[in-house]
Amino acid sequence: MILQQPAAAPVGCYIHVPFCRSKCPYCDFYALRTGDAQQAAYAAAIARRLREAAAAGWRWSSVYIGGGTPSALELPALRQILEAARVSRSNPASEFTVECNPGDVTQELCALLAAQGVNRVSLGLQSAVEAERRALGRRSGAAQLRLAVERLHAAGVENISLDVMLGVPHQTQASLGETLAFCAELGAAHISAYLLKLEPGTPFARKPPPGLPEEDAQCELYLAACAWLAQNGYAQYEIANFCRPGRASAHNLLYWNAEPYFALGPGAHGFTGGRRWLYARDLDGFLAGAAPTQDGTGGDFAEYAMLRLRLTEGLREDLLLSRFGHGIPAAMRRAAESLEPHGLLRTEPGKITLTREGFLLSNRVIGALLGEVLNK
Repeated sequence: MILQQPAAAPVGCYIHVPFCRSKCPYCDFYALRTGDAQQAAYAAAIARRLREAAAAGWRWSSVYIGGGTPSALELPALRQILEAARVSRSNPASEFTVECNPGDVTQELCALLAAQGVNRVSLGLQSAVEAERRALGRRSGAAQLRLAVERLHAAGVENISLDVMLGVPHQTQASLGETLAFCAELGAAHISAYLLKLEPGTPFARKPPPGLPEEDAQCELYLAACAWLAQNGYAQYEIANFCRPGRASAHNLLYWNAEPYFALGPGAHGFTGGRRWLYARDLDGFLAGAAPTQDGTGGDFAEYAMLRLRLTEGLREDLLLSRFGHGIPAAMRRAAESLEPHGLLRTEPGKITLTREGFLLSNRVIGALLGEVLNK
């Protein structure tokens, strides 16, 4: 086992499932199409390492099983992972999320998830408009997603998160509004709204699809989504994440607060003991017992500030004082005050927050703020 010394307090646990029935042309996550034998071997390897972690004293404040497509696993393989993950949960009511493809959500799958304590499911909608879904290579339609949500609700899984993609081929503000209204109608507790990126090495990067909105149009789509969601009861708490009251993702907040989390699976990244580490994107190596490699230290001021500025709550003086013993550096506050007239952020007593317009340029804005500090 790679980490013999358990964390003093429960941490998040991320498990990566590297299997998909088909891979979307925009996706750059590590995912393969494999047979049942590799899935069974993978589930056994994950369960074994989870039991080792439990025996060493690790406990999970939250569990997130992502991918790939966890629901692409055969039910016995998925059950093996869920049972092993459940053992070390610090609280039976803590957040336990599984990503699912809507077309995989059978009544049998819902019953399994509920029986194993899964209380949150993330579904990939991307768009409720059929032409947009086809352009993205999505298999399931809006009707399948509706049925999936109904089945999950019937099984007692009420906390449903839906992924929506912005800036997809031929998307307009009207068609985006249709998708968001569909999400609200289904009773989604959480909506993640991501701008489409042409990630290097993907089919979309090699050959961009026709009909992609121009950059200005993409920005308008993002701002329109933020406005619609706010008007319809979804509070924005991070650049791309919106929720009903009390439904922010506890697990993802660990990432944005630079809190520790454990990880398992090829391509998975972890952060414990002040150090970041990762597993190679190599299923065979993972099955052979390969340990993760170190990826440097983490959680310093610059990283923490970069992550916190992704949140609508922003960079807070009181949290900095308790964590680092100092507040917002004077150079950073001066840089923020110079950007404030451009409408990219707000400076208030005790904190700095980015605006919606600032989120669209977050890399540049955060880089400008941190540059003033790191160059001193």
